[in-house]
Amino acid sequence: MLNNMINFTYFGSSRLSVIVLDELLKLNFKPRLIVTTKDKPQGRKLEVKPNIVKSWAIEHNIPVIDDLKNIPKEGNELFIVASYGKIIPNEIIELPKYKTLNIHPSLLPRYRGASPLPTAILEDTKKTGVTIMQLDSEMDHGSIVAQREISLTDHFKDWPTYEVFEEFMAKEGAKLLAEIMPDWVAEKIIPKEQDHSKAIYTKKIVKEDGLVDLNSNDPYLTFRKIQAYHEWPVAYFFIERDGKQIRVKITEAEFEKAKGDETRSLIIKKVIPEGKKEMSFQSFKQGYLK
Repeated sequence: MLNNMINFTYFGSSRLSVIVLDELLKLNFKPRLIVTTKDKPQGRKLEVKPNIVKSWAIEHNIPVIDDLKNIPKEGNELFIVASYGKIIPNEIIELPKYKTLNIHPSLLPRYRGASPLPTAILEDTKKTGVTIMQLDSEMDHGSIVAQREISLTDHFKDWPTYEVFEEFMAKEGAKLLAEIMPDWVAEKIIPKEQDHSKAIYTKKIVKEDGLVDLNSNDPYLTFRKIQAYHEWPVAYFFIERDGKQIRVKITEAEFEKAKGDETRSLIIKKVIPEGKKEMSFQSFKQGYLK
């Protein structure tokens, strides 16, 4: 049976948003309204299509809007935000009776900003977590409602790809939200202000960040870059062939002991040379690095 006692509106626009929605639904929490971003051109043909969150809302027969101006001004109990991707004006944040909560995949005030998950991988932060925060007008600045620390070594042998890490953290965030939401609307939780002096900000990832040096003296960092940038921009290197620079994307790698080795090393498994299909790294070496 769905938990219909909590009347909440959900803001989101990404795959992480959908993972949270799926998990909340499993835990018997269903939003009465979903707010997402406007339809945009997608794919090679640039066809205008709804984003993944709008498609999810339609599939589950939940009303969906893509303009903040259309949010009802009355009857709002609680807003939940998970990877919405746009600034929400303060007058909307303050609109619901029980204000606005945000799921953030880090232990705030650490890793505020655009890229908490890739940054955790890049910095080899094995102890991380999720935060439920009361949203305010500043980026990832609001008071903490709940946090859960997570030791990645309890769940993964080594760093997974970004997509796997994102799914795991989104589900953990949804579970924590579902646990505390009843107490939050019952006003049993007092939010705690963050220690802003300890804030660490993450940067927006750009395409150039994906460039790696296969001859680096820190192969473990190269491995973490491959995992962190697996979805985008995808780690890559260049080779020269017939006087041309060819970009080669790395799509699968491990950091393991090779046969006869005592220490772990970077093992590239699959790549995509520019203009070609994915192939094993062994086939790539035979065809390109003779």
